[in-house]
Amino acid sequence: MKAEIITIGDEILIGQTVDTNSAWIASELNIIGVDVLRITSISDKKDEIFKAIDNAKHLADIILLTGGLGPTDDDITKKTLVEYFKTELIQNKEVLNNIEQFVIRRKSSMNERNVQQANVPKNCKIINNSIGTAPGMWFEQEGRIVISMPGVPFEMKEMMSSYILPVLAKKSTNSSIVHKTILTQGCSESKLAEILENWEYNLPDVISVAYLPTPGLIKLRLTAKGKTQNLLEKLIDEQIVTLEKVIPKLICGYDSDKLEELIGRLLIKHNKTLSVAESCTGGKIAHLITSISGSSAYFAGGIIAYSNSIKENILSVSKSNLDNYGAVSKQVVEGMAEGVRKLYETDFAIATSGIAGPTGGTEDKPIGTTWIAVSNKSKVVSKKFIFGNHRGRNINFASLTAINMLRKLILEK
Repeated sequence: MKAEIITIGDEILIGQTVDTNSAWIASELNIIGVDVLRITSISDKKDEIFKAIDNAKHLADIILLTGGLGPTDDDITKKTLVEYFKTELIQNKEVLNNIEQFVIRRKSSMNERNVQQANVPKNCKIINNSIGTAPGMWFEQEGRIVISMPGVPFEMKEMMSSYILPVLAKKSTNSSIVHKTILTQGCSESKLAEILENWEYNLPDVISVAYLPTPGLIKLRLTAKGKTQNLLEKLIDEQIVTLEKVIPKLICGYDSDKLEELIGRLLIKHNKTLSVAESCTGGKIAHLITSISGSSAYFAGGIIAYSNSIKENILSVSKSNLDNYGAVSKQVVEGMAEGVRKLYETDFAIATSGIAGPTGGTEDKPIGTTWIAVSNKSKVVSKKFIFGNHRGRNINFASLTAINMLRKLILEK
């Protein structure tokens, strides 16, 4: 079965409200084998709602709408659907009772607008709203299902979970969708696509791949569509085994994994500790590490060594290296890593020094030039990168790259 999601509300179109409903609905529909073809956002206007439903009918078996069911005059979805489906409003006593009970629980009193919310289209199936006053509505016409729900996320989710998803799951028993996401680090999107060209060409017809680049990471999402869930999962697993042989050094996690979480698990597993010395990343690495609950078990602390005096006086970086090679250099970043590791008496350390931009670059060291070092008690590994011209992206790239370099060092045999 195929679906389209339509979110209704001017507040979405002007950027006042972020549409989180669509992402959640799409994710839940995929789990039960419903393929979401399109997500559309429209304004609170009758003509726009009419047009959106008509367009969706050409593609989708299921059309899900959110928004515009409240008690105020600008909430026009219900009135519009009455006109669209050529019906009339009638008072539903069960809905009215539910609203009354809801109002009583809130220690409030009924008003005329609450009563009007119990007026529902005559030819629709009512979806109970156990945590709000606006009921959902389920229409069926010309083999299509049109479902209207409140835009309030927790009310929508309750309706979807308690009624809509179970019913749709029974209708979509002949289709399954399986997703698997592989996280890669250390390669550009174009280069990765080149490396994987043969692997991608030999994918089974039921599997597709999408490249999802983010600053510092490229996610590969494998999607398998068919009738048998177990078979699709087996096919996906087989492709991942092959992929792990093609790019073993680039894969750093799967699905919802985060590098900072993976590092935490590795450090705990090996009973090791970490410290950081950051210049161009300005504390971003420490922030990522400490964003994970329980990180105090392995993270000792860090130094934001933005000035050369801090590098020299706190981290014991050689003044001659600073003078001869500059702060953004192999010699200095390695000295920072060793300095902070000894200062905090940790097993591992990370250090960064670079030109984040958008100013400060030179011909020899353009904007984005970054040196990263990771160290343990027996070795120091450092590498030079040139990330780009955007300051925020450079900081993110450097931070994730540094954490991945540490991951590789920990896993070395």
